[in-house]
Amino acid sequence: MGKPAASSSIDIYLRLRPVARPSNFVEVDPDDQKIAFNIPRELAAGYVNNQRENYEFHFNGIIGMEAKQDEVFERVARPACLGSLEGINSTIFAYGQTGSGKTFTITGGPERYVDRGIIPRSISMIFTELSSRTDSQFSVHISYLEIYNDTGYDLLDPNRDVKMLEDLPKVSMLEDEDGNIHMRNLSMHRAQTEEDALNLLFLGDTNRTISETPMNMASSRSHCIFTLNIEAREGGKDIVKRSKLNLVDLAGSERVSKTNVDGTTLAEAKYINLSLHYLEQVIIALQEKSMGKSGRHIPYRNSMMTTVLRDSLGGNCKTTMIATVTTRNDQIDESISTCRFAQRVAMVSNKVMVNEELDPTLVIRRLKAEIKDLKEEIRILNGGEEERGPLTPDELARMRDTIVAYCQDPHPEAALSIGGTMMFIKAAFQIFKELANKGGGGVGSGGDKSGGGSGGGDDSDTIRKLKLQVQHRDNEIGILVSMLKKLHGGGKEGGAPLALPTSLGNAPALAAAARSGASRA
Repeated sequence: MGKPAASSSIDIYLRLRPVARPSNFVEVDPDDQKIAFNIPRELAAGYVNNQRENYEFHFNGIIGMEAKQDEVFERVARPACLGSLEGINSTIFAYGQTGSGKTFTITGGPERYVDRGIIPRSISMIFTELSSRTDSQFSVHISYLEIYNDTGYDLLDPNRDVKMLEDLPKVSMLEDEDGNIHMRNLSMHRAQTEEDALNLLFLGDTNRTISETPMNMASSRSHCIFTLNIEAREGGKDIVKRSKLNLVDLAGSERVSKTNVDGTTLAEAKYINLSLHYLEQVIIALQEKSMGKSGRHIPYRNSMMTTVLRDSLGGNCKTTMIATVTTRNDQIDESISTCRFAQRVAMVSNKVMVNEELDPTLVIRRLKAEIKDLKEEIRILNGGEEERGPLTPDELARMRDTIVAYCQDPHPEAALSIGGTMMFIKAAFQIFKELANKGGGGVGSGGDKSGGGSGGGDDSDTIRKLKLQVQHRDNEIGILVSMLKKLHGGGKEGGAPLALPTSLGNAPALAAAARSGASRA
């Protein structure tokens, strides 16, 4: 369950690495948030020269060479951190060539406290916010994934003594029937304090793969994804919000023709460039899809890195990109390539929504509390009596006798009292059901004056009542005979002797004769 998705484009920022001699061919306009490259035409190429000379790129923001780390965090990362606390998935990733300042931007420098990068500052801000939001309960779990030569490794594995990268457990990807990606062997660690989270970051950075290259003395040779999984439960509600904050440091691209690397470094460069090429393919496909070209396949599965970042690129995520460039003359081509990639990324549209759903654990806990309260109310309504067991056989027998007597009572205002608890009411309904299934069970047998049958009740009791009725009718007949004899003896005309029936079965004829004699009189 989630709130309706809103379309959101990816925000792109450009950060310029400080250099001693910046190129004269680069013009930066912080007010218009744009950068221009004006490259003079090479005269050695001859008169027929189609070289492009001018490039201009616009960004959501440009971070100059003099900018400090705290400014970078406030402009780029703070909105993403606040969104993650509200249940919105967020991703920040840095892209650029080797040595342009990606790792310094994301992780920070190792020497000075003020050089902390986006990851430690995000950790500090999130836990500061959690301590001030006392109306909700939060839990934070951290994972740290390294993708080296297109193979995933868990940088936070606590069960092994890590001496080499191969000592870390390899992470594999699994996809469920709903298309969700799950990471096998990627551990999740609970961080209850800021110190716990920073210790996990330090452990992961210690295990990360770096090496020396011609472009960087300590170059990151792998893609790393530091993820904070946040759960928020607001007090008194059954809804839980779940979000992820991905902080991604991509390995830098490099031109082997310039660096002239070989051996292991060359193999690493091949894997890095290939994965970044697959990332660019995904971006191009998403760009064409946003332009209305339907049926375009999105090649997320080409590499592990693009598969892991599938939600961040075109999915349910608020994504921000930091493009890092160097304004040296010998790096102009790589800087232009990075800006081109950033412009394509800016055209990708994500579907952002708040990730909230009902928590079954909270629902069950609330229902149990309501049941407990209702039982207490019932106990109070019953006069404070404690709960008791089922009815005893003696109680059931007395209740049956009471119900049978109630059914046989012909008085219209007859009342039935069986007790006020639901247990007594259910037992009474069961007795009524048994009596009905037995054809009345003797109920109402004394009121049947037309059929003369017992209806399956007590025959002797029915015979006794019928005999009593016959006796009453005989007495009535005797009284009528005496009255008619007196009338006949009065010497009325046409007073022939009247033949009177004397049996009970001819009582209607006797009554008719009595009415006839009375009319003649």
